[in-house]
Amino acid sequence: MTAAPRTRIKICGLTREADVDAAIEAGADAIGFVLYAKSPRAVTAERAAELASRLPPFITPVLLFVNEDASKVIAALSRVKGAIAQFHGEETPEQCEQATGPGRFRYMRAARIPLGAAGAGFDLVKYASDYSHAQAILLDAHVEGYGGGGKAFDWSLLPPAVDAHLVLSGGLTPANVSDGIRILRTRCKTLSVDVSSGVEIDGPGNKGLKDAGKIRQFVAAVRAADASFSS
Repeated sequence: MTAAPRTRIKICGLTREADVDAAIEAGADAIGFVLYAKSPRAVTAERAAELASRLPPFITPVLLFVNEDASKVIAALSRVKGAIAQFHGEETPEQCEQATGPGRFRYMRAARIPLGAAGAGFDLVKYASDYSHAQAILLDAHVEGYGGGGKAFDWSLLPPAVDAHLVLSGGLTPANVSDGIRILRTRCKTLSVDVSSGVEIDGPGNKGLKDAGKIRQFVAAVRAADASFSS
């Protein structure tokens, strides 16, 4: 019997200490903080640093930026020990490099995949090549705004082989994450998953407020999917 692969888990859009603690307790590998003022889940760099100070060793803080000035990105990353950047706007490869040092900080680059059949037209292989210095390519649905829309693109339309570490995002929930892992596991170097709205408290006014029970359910679903790959 071979060991089951381990899917890394990021819980994104956290704004409260209790939610950070719940994600840690559930077994998350990374915690995401949104540094984009127009997002309902936005926090300041100072607040992100406060929340990230609760993280134990080996859990990575991730700071999400959208078309931010390089100097502000570097300042925020310098404030949060061990943080990596997630670029979710229109940043070019050159801008990503400039905003991370270059080489001083690691970063992920979001790819916004069109919904429906149009997703087949997105050239993920070329995108991954263009952003080859990124630690990973994060896959999200292309919806109005930037991230956290709760929409899933058609995972089956992605290429059969992508030479990159991928992070599946966009519309993930405890109910569907296992399907995403099953479809994409063998199509990339490694697969991670990223959830935000799928583990939030129900209700239109609760963006950024996580449900500890849903976080536990999400992590359990990922681990069950991993176990199904052992043989």
